[in-house]
Amino acid sequence: MTILLIEDDKGLAELLSEFLSLSGYDVVHRADGESGLAAALSLPDIELVLLDVMLPKLNGLDVLKSLRQQSELPVLMLTARGDDLDKVLGLELGADDYLAKPFNDRELLARIRAITRRTRDKASDSPALSNQLSLGDLTLDLSKMEVQCKGEVLELTGSEYALLKLCCQSPGELISKETLSEQCLGRKLQAFDRSIDTHVSNLRKKLQAVGSACEIKSQRGRGYGVFAG
Repeated sequence: MTILLIEDDKGLAELLSEFLSLSGYDVVHRADGESGLAAALSLPDIELVLLDVMLPKLNGLDVLKSLRQQSELPVLMLTARGDDLDKVLGLELGADDYLAKPFNDRELLARIRAITRRTRDKASDSPALSNQLSLGDLTLDLSKMEVQCKGEVLELTGSEYALLKLCCQSPGELISKETLSEQCLGRKLQAFDRSIDTHVSNLRKKLQAVGSACEIKSQRGRGYGVFAG
């Protein structure tokens, strides 16, 4: 697996490149937003982007916004600790997850593995097993990790797909934010963590944009669920 690291801190980039290489990943490094965006859009082997927010030439949020107009590559944002605005903006623009600096190498590795688990194609080896999940006007192709509404493909990030899939597997039921975070984001829900809320907000907007009759409903303290219209 090849990871694109877009980070202008030379020392940190060298440390991360060495650590990820020792963990079995190929790493391509770019030190500014413009060259990082160009690499993400042109290099065919990139499977995940580690994207710093504070970058020269083009900041990380602008890189993410431009990338999402053309690609659904998984993106893990690297943010300054305590900068909640960058975290929320990153998620709203389509980041799969974020990690605040300074971070533990092992936590970074766990986040990368969680993202790749939910974004890689997991087609079943057995043709006898159903590879579709339907709810109302939504059809989830589990082999392609693709969602269609009335024949129109929804452009979802890996995190958004994972959330929708889990909710559609238990239609009409509310699933706690703790469960959604652990099973879809690969981490325990932390206090004041709004990641699930932001991903759900993005999903709602995308469902409304295609006129889906399915609705994501919530109840304070109980969680979220998908209800067919």
